[in-house]
Amino acid sequence: MHENRIIPPARIQRNVLAIGERRVLNWLCARTPSWVKPDMLTALGMFGALLIFAGYTTSLLNEDWLWLCMPGYLLHWVGDSMDGSLARFRHIERPRYGYFLDHSCDGLATFLILLGIGLSPYVRLEVALIAMIGYLLLCIHTFLAVRVLGEMRLSYLNAGPTELRVILVSLTFAMLLFGDKQRDMTAMTGFDWFVGGVGLVLIGLFVVQTASAVRRLARIEPAL
Repeated sequence: MHENRIIPPARIQRNVLAIGERRVLNWLCARTPSWVKPDMLTALGMFGALLIFAGYTTSLLNEDWLWLCMPGYLLHWVGDSMDGSLARFRHIERPRYGYFLDHSCDGLATFLILLGIGLSPYVRLEVALIAMIGYLLLCIHTFLAVRVLGEMRLSYLNAGPTELRVILVSLTFAMLLFGDKQRDMTAMTGFDWFVGGVGLVLIGLFVVQTASAVRRLARIEPAL
């Protein structure tokens, strides 16, 4: 009996950068030294998230600290994207352990990044929290779909975590270029509207995807 064996969920990934990203990740995995382990990459991703948090929060002192976010996003992408890819490449997957650790770190990293944005002088905290709520709601939907549908959706509207990082890097460059600091201001700025708008889109996606999943489940398990 294989009591510890689990069937991996079907991965649904249709984001714009998926094909190119997969080629890059395969190239990196093939050239990663044997002493580098998936858990080390997970830790690297978390270190990147801490750098991003530090960059946004210290921009209260000087906007040049925002440059710290750039290597943070790179390290976060490398760690978050490569830990599972390297495990699968080397056939050393630990499905339960990896699933739990990876998504726990994803939740913490998202919290740090969006909290940092909300503590910066560019975006109001309450607006950043709307984006955080939207992202975490979609994460909840993804985790539930794994359980009840056997599917892990890694992208919505042709965008996934990598595309979101590109958007956030672009937002950070805009902060550096335009310096639209809003501390002690009563009016909403362009940064507020942008981050809040993204959050509302994510919340809307959660509602739509939840309704779609409920309809599918109703067909699979019709009422008596």
